[in-house]
Amino acid sequence: MENINNVTEFILLGLSQNKKIKNLCFLLFLFCYIAIWMGNILIMISITCSQLRDQPMYFFLNYLALSDLCYTSTVTPKLITDLLAERNMISYNNCMAQLFTMHFFGGIEVFILTVMAYDRYVAICKPLHYTSIMSRQRCNALVTACCAGAFLHSFVQCLLTVNLPFCGPNEIDHYFCDVYPLLKLACTDTHTVGILVVANSGMMGLVTFVVLMLSYFLILWTIRAYPAESRSKALSTCSSHLMVVVLFFVPVLFIYIRPATTSPVDKVFALFYTIIAPMFNPLIYTLRNMERKNALRKVWCQKPLCIGKHFI
Repeated sequence: MENINNVTEFILLGLSQNKKIKNLCFLLFLFCYIAIWMGNILIMISITCSQLRDQPMYFFLNYLALSDLCYTSTVTPKLITDLLAERNMISYNNCMAQLFTMHFFGGIEVFILTVMAYDRYVAICKPLHYTSIMSRQRCNALVTACCAGAFLHSFVQCLLTVNLPFCGPNEIDHYFCDVYPLLKLACTDTHTVGILVVANSGMMGLVTFVVLMLSYFLILWTIRAYPAESRSKALSTCSSHLMVVVLFFVPVLFIYIRPATTSPVDKVFALFYTIIAPMFNPLIYTLRNMERKNALRKVWCQKPLCIGKHFI
């Protein structure tokens, strides 16, 4: 079947059409976006300019903060500006670009969280082999694998969408371009494509979530025999990781694990993984960890020089 596409731009219906609600949301999400930048930049500078950069866990946290910034920046700036506009338009090409970049940086975040769980598993369950297993070379390879896996996921997601014919309605009932709202507009049978999207996004999220939960279960099982002080430190680290995982994955699974359907509540759940999770990640990872709080004090109170070093 020939791919017919008469649509050159889409209309984003956004979160609400009520002027007062839009103004309130503008102030709220502007504050959130500023907080996301400040919090994640603070984490990146604090890790880079302290001894924490030599530890694999903080090496990955640095990349998580960077992916948070990139991920939320694919959606939030346009959401904020659209809240002040009368008509929220996005061209077909920009819509596909937003779809690709959002899933690319979102995929990186998913895989980085998985790698961080693996790092904690090795540190707690195999402490004698930790230095050799999590070497600088291994950490770089894991980050590269995260980027490659995210690119593959995003490429497939975009490929499934870009081949759809759009020849009629062009109103997207969302505040950004995503697969399910676009499937709803396609003038063809999207049942097969919907199944492939669930396999690509939903199953990837579900499998990753199960692996994450399994790794933390093994960690909790291992530390039950640890002394009270060591157990408390391990629990503090893992609990902060689990909070981030739940805050990000539960809304993602709610949207992508089910069949290709849309609902008005999807926009609310999408706010959790596009804005709320990236905003709270720096607070969760920093305020619940004494080592990171001490590093922040050293960087911002004593202003040490930033000197690049490597892992053993």
